[in-house]
Amino acid sequence: MLKSSLIAAVFAMGASGASYAKTCQLTIDGNDAMQFSTKELTIDSDCKNVSLTLKHTGKLPAAAMGHNWVLTKSADMQAVVAAGIKAGLASNYVPKGDAKVIAATKLVGGGQSDTVTFSVEKLQQGGDYAFFCSFPGHSAMMSGKFVIKKPAA
Repeated sequence: MLKSSLIAAVFAMGASGASYAKTCQLTIDGNDAMQFSTKELTIDSDCKNVSLTLKHTGKLPAAAMGHNWVLTKSADMQAVVAAGIKAGLASNYVPKGDAKVIAATKLVGGGQSDTVTFSVEKLQQGGDYAFFCSFPGHSAMMSGKFVIKKPAA
């Protein structure tokens, strides 16, 4: 019994003895009226990874009213939007290999969803981060703040 408890404890702690990284779950909806369901997404600074699900609650197809969710530093948003337009529909309106893109979902149409999981270990509490839809013309209405705050005591 002691041996199996010890093995379970080692697996729970990981090989290095550190506990597994905390993954925070977020969900955001986009609709046919070019709106996200929230203008701010907040995580605690003890999150090491985020798993974000984008749900398109509308009915229109991706080519007509597609939405994605892109995360950048706020200062990089407009450059990524412009590069995304050049990248085109085949690239989900996200520039491939652009270091300014912290995370992005694929483009989804009505009734579809996509999930992206990404590390936030290099992001800073209190940093200035923006999320947006990079489908042409959408970012002006479909954007918000991504906030990393100190966990409640």
